[in-house]
Amino acid sequence: MARRRATSREVAEAAGVSRTTVSFVLNNVPGVRISEETRQRVLEAARRLNYHPDAAARRLVSGRTRIIGLVLRQTPQQMAADAFLPEALHGLSQAARRHGFHVMLEALDPNDTTRHYSTLVRENHADGLVLSGPRSDDAELIQLYREGFPIVLQGQLPGSDVPSVDVDNTAAARVAVEYLIRLGHRRIGLITNAPLVYTAAAARLAGYRAALEAAGLPYDEALVRYGNFTADSGYTAMVHLLSIRERPTAVFVASDLVALGAMAGARSLGLNIPRDLAVVGFDDIPLARYMEPPLTTIRLPAFALGFAAGDLLIRLLNGEEIRSPHVLLETELVVRRSCGAAD
Repeated sequence: MARRRATSREVAEAAGVSRTTVSFVLNNVPGVRISEETRQRVLEAARRLNYHPDAAARRLVSGRTRIIGLVLRQTPQQMAADAFLPEALHGLSQAARRHGFHVMLEALDPNDTTRHYSTLVRENHADGLVLSGPRSDDAELIQLYREGFPIVLQGQLPGSDVPSVDVDNTAAARVAVEYLIRLGHRRIGLITNAPLVYTAAAARLAGYRAALEAAGLPYDEALVRYGNFTADSGYTAMVHLLSIRERPTAVFVASDLVALGAMAGARSLGLNIPRDLAVVGFDDIPLARYMEPPLTTIRLPAFALGFAAGDLLIRLLNGEEIRSPHVLLETELVVRRSCGAAD
């Protein structure tokens, strides 16, 4: 038979205090003057009775849910296929747990006009949001931030002052393409990770173009195709890219998951990687080293991106002074056999 759950009234009676005092102590309400002796009596009574205030009670006292939302501007299907997400979510959850918060994960489909940030905030009662994969056309996000709601971007939104944690996508993409140029390639294709309305996709395209320009190579729109977060989109993009008359000898695919489909697309046309086509990805998802051949890629610090975003958001929620609201983390090129190099 299940043991009956203790109540705050029983804790108050055991400690010889009011229920209000119990609530103040167990919810760490700031600005309330309670003696240390009284605080210890309440804590000991709660421990002895195995009492824990529920989330609803905490919210009534503190005005907080102690929940932060991780929002992805993707369809649920795209989110389910996102191989980068688990490590980033793990990092965010670790940061939240350190401060006594929990994480709520939500996909906000950009094609669904009935779902909005404001609705999300009201329905789930989140104290703040981490938004992964911002879009340049996201006016509602900017409005919510201007209204004072705590938001941290996992990514960047050029021209805005919304706090953010990211990598230098342009510089990292440039490193990937410059490596292919050093290997002797002069006709290099690009498959983006997403439509260019996503700021990371536009930044990686800019890095691709910068590398070509620095090497004196022309930018050719015929060598560019657009992925959409999924392996399927990579497959289709690669088949189309390799159908042109002067096809590329190398392709930079700005997402490892998209690259997985792109490599399958090349093989479906009878091409061998890397003998006939060199491929470089972006992200270094766990699967990248086990692809055939193992994928050369730009390593993103997925766990650190999630942790830093969560830590920054909670510091904002706690009213701390933030001296550096825009955090950039390091990336590195990981060379494997998909570009014709040895591991």
